[in-house]
Amino acid sequence: MSGNSQQLLRTTFEQVPELYDRARPNYPPQLFNDLVALAQLPTAARIVEIGCGTGQATLPLAQRGYQITCVELGEQLASLARNKLTSFPNVEVINANFETWQPESTEFDAIVAFTALHWIAPDVRYTKTAALLREHGTLAIVSTRHVLPSHGDPFFIEVQGDYEAVVPDDPSTKAGAGGPPAPDAVEDLSDEISACGRFHNVGTRRYLWDVIYTADEYIAVLNTYSGHRALDDDTRERLLSRIHQRIEARPDRCVRKTYLAMLNVAERF
Repeated sequence: MSGNSQQLLRTTFEQVPELYDRARPNYPPQLFNDLVALAQLPTAARIVEIGCGTGQATLPLAQRGYQITCVELGEQLASLARNKLTSFPNVEVINANFETWQPESTEFDAIVAFTALHWIAPDVRYTKTAALLREHGTLAIVSTRHVLPSHGDPFFIEVQGDYEAVVPDDPSTKAGAGGPPAPDAVEDLSDEISACGRFHNVGTRRYLWDVIYTADEYIAVLNTYSGHRALDDDTRERLLSRIHQRIEARPDRCVRKTYLAMLNVAERF
């Protein structure tokens, strides 16, 4: 993906902040317990969150009493997150680009990124996070994938026909002829973290869960994905209309989507 394409896709979430907040699934509660334990976060830890979006992952951390500085690129996303978190005086939401953001003070205890680090330029992801952390500070990265286990819903193989019909050459929306990958085929970021030379791995955890969507609910989710948002209105409407019809034609008129979240926690050298 070119740099320009990356920049375009990372701004598409700003188009539908309320829908994003409503449609995107929350993370498993155990993930936050594991993050706190693996990172050994002190009471009232100072945390930076990269790309907080609408604050879905910020809220569980704010409820634990941490002092959180959220850096969010989207102005409307930041505004929604700010409103959601108004009852937590220790949480600040800053509308800024993380790559160029310069805080007044550093030495943070931890930096967290929930399905956001991949939007940060590769040459900045680990150099800047390391520079912002105190000695032995921790970086916690959560990445998510749509996966298809052996018992998964075959809809996600069948629906490839709709992508082939409408956007056959678009890699950002085409999941491939075989559908989503199996959970065991998805690697976490341990090797990438080791190779960066700034952190060493502390631990990893994986979480697998299903969400059942009606046709309307699933289309709402698709309307928050960057690849789908980047399509022109006519193409997106034709694609989503086909998918909606496919779901409505199923006996139970719903789909069961399997999510995989991977938590990587690393310590700064």
